[in-house]
Amino acid sequence: MKIRSHCESHIVELEDGSRWQIFPGDLDLTLDWKPETELTVVEAEDEVATHELLGGSGRVRVRPAGEIWPARDVKDALKDG
Repeated sequence: MKIRSHCESHIVELEDGSRWQIFPGDLDLTLDWKPETELTVVEAEDEVATHELLGGSGRVRVRPAGEIWPARDVKDALKDG
């Protein structure tokens, strides 16, 4: 799917209308995304993210927009790199 909107650095909306929050540690991977960037949504086997967006610069961890990131897991993931 292509990107419909990526106005906020931590939120991306895809052409199907789905909106995703980008994991803070993966924001740098989204810097070169353009509207024509093709992304695929897959379920994640991750303690932090529920899904991943594949494409662009690789694998970006996401949650549906509006869901709260689990604070402890986020801290651990950011600490581990």
